[in-house]
Amino acid sequence: MEQTITPALRVDRRALAAAGVTVLLWASAFVAIRSAAQHFSPGALALGRLFAGSVVLGVIWLARGGGLPPRAAWPGILGSGVLWFGLYMVALNWGEHEVDAGTAAMLVNVGPVLIALLGGWVLKEGFPPRLLAGMAVSFAGAAVVGLSMSNGAGASSDGGGASIVGVLLCLLAAATYAAGVVCQKPALRHASAVQVTAFGCFIGTAACLPFTGQLISQVVSAPLPATLNVVYLGVFPTALAFTTWAYALARTTAGKMGATTYVVPALVVLMAWAVLGEVPGWLTLVGGLLCLAGVAVSRGGGRRATAAAVPPSPEAAPPGNVTPIT
Repeated sequence: MEQTITPALRVDRRALAAAGVTVLLWASAFVAIRSAAQHFSPGALALGRLFAGSVVLGVIWLARGGGLPPRAAWPGILGSGVLWFGLYMVALNWGEHEVDAGTAAMLVNVGPVLIALLGGWVLKEGFPPRLLAGMAVSFAGAAVVGLSMSNGAGASSDGGGASIVGVLLCLLAAATYAAGVVCQKPALRHASAVQVTAFGCFIGTAACLPFTGQLISQVVSAPLPATLNVVYLGVFPTALAFTTWAYALARTTAGKMGATTYVVPALVVLMAWAVLGEVPGWLTLVGGLLCLAGVAVSRGGGRRATAAAVPPSPEAAPPGNVTPIT
């Protein structure tokens, strides 16, 4: 019995570690975007980030032997490239021109609810009660933080609240993020995480090419730290974090991966406090703790569930034609 479940458990731990890297780097992205947004317009920032990410991912892809994704993977790659790498990043950057980093993170985390619903419907992943319960708790936490910051009860020390335009843009980012994940999941059955991430980023970069003129002029006028922020966004929260996300997504359901990102807002609040001086109020901290509690609920019981799965479900182990990242 132990020999039967050990491989599945080992893969699940790898997926969780990869998801942890993604969560940490994506949390830092909200803070970096908020800082860089003072010097870069939304489209220019998206293009600069995606270009830097494409360079790094291109090197990784070539180092691993190159090769084009199979034809069956292209619909998902195209969908995730346009929706997630392209439209999502422009909408999020624009939203963070209007709201502070913590509020943006809370609003974007409507996305996991949409991912779970779309994953259950489109990808036939179902609606596990524990996942839905965890999402409900985490969504309540996100709502508490968003409410506290918008009405001033937990707003940052610089008085940052939420404009209607900013809220709508962040919700648009959440919707395109969810749609992109649901597009990406089927592609990972046919291509490796590196291929799916690299070509998705290439497509997103191509979609943002109309902002080339803005990027060039703003790089010339922006201070060096702001430009380095853009490069950081491309190398770490994009090239590295999107690849570790794809690696983990290939080994679990879209709904569970979406629920894992509920950790992000709590981390963003702490990072924004330390880096940007946006000090959260007590109600914001309560909401962040609820987000963490929801993740614990949605991810709990994994060992018992895995032990009971004989044989393990396709979501519990990597697909046979997906090349693991080593």
